[in-house]
Amino acid sequence: MPVTRSLPLGRAHEVAGGALALDRAGAGGPPVVVLPGAGLVGLDYLNVHTAAAEFTTSVLYDRAGTGWSDPVALPRTAADVATELRDLLRAAGIAGPYVLAGHSLGASYARRFAQLFPAEVAGLLLLDPGHEDLFAHLPAEAAGLNDRMKQAAAELPDLTESQLRSAREQYGALFAEWPPEAREPLVEHHLTTWRTVVAETANEDAVYAELRDGGELPDVPLIVLTAMGRNPYWTQFGSEELIEAAQRGIRDLHASIAAGVPRGEHRVLDDATHQFLHIERKDAVLRAIRDLIAAG
Repeated sequence: MPVTRSLPLGRAHEVAGGALALDRAGAGGPPVVVLPGAGLVGLDYLNVHTAAAEFTTSVLYDRAGTGWSDPVALPRTAADVATELRDLLRAAGIAGPYVLAGHSLGASYARRFAQLFPAEVAGLLLLDPGHEDLFAHLPAEAAGLNDRMKQAAAELPDLTESQLRSAREQYGALFAEWPPEAREPLVEHHLTTWRTVVAETANEDAVYAELRDGGELPDVPLIVLTAMGRNPYWTQFGSEELIEAAQRGIRDLHASIAAGVPRGEHRVLDDATHQFLHIERKDAVLRAIRDLIAAG
């Protein structure tokens, strides 16, 4: 049942006692459902959503505790997020099976959905995903690099006025193609909720344990996109050599994910970065969605 509230995009639906924001665009199927990365929200993917709606039904949403959905305690289990999404899609009257496009942490949630509800998945698109076997593919020093980055993120002080002005300009440029009625609330949202990424990923090891013990993925088409563009934030914590080795390890991990299922494919994007690959290479994301629909 839709809930009356002011949203920059879409409508809110009541699910398990809370209201969740969802926007549906386009027609046909299978519907593609975007699962945002940690700290991101549905509106971050408006460019992909608008373009995908030209050839299928496209769905953006904010999971509970993020965006314009009701707050909940974070972090959450992958099973809770997956079950919530299933209930939301039913409440919104969007029938499966679905192509799930999960970015980063959202890819873990997409995989958990596929483990729990295999008959409701038509395809999987994993955008630069994390994985429970990550550190088996990385140099030993990468674990320390990861710990240092996590600790630094958790200890960041509030942004100064100068930092807020700079971030507002950067986000404004990043979302320049978004219409003002979407861009302005999205920029302000990121400036006030940037700590969500820390909260959502606080139980990363537990989520990976869920996936490891959660069973096989269904035999559906799967595409993994790897972003090989350099993240300048990483260079504050590790040497150039370590970062290059870590990126090669991530690429190899993603190749193994694709090779581990009957209909998996791995595609490498040398000119895209982890956080914004869907903006920097929208074309590659849309091509993958089209290919998964055609292969289903």
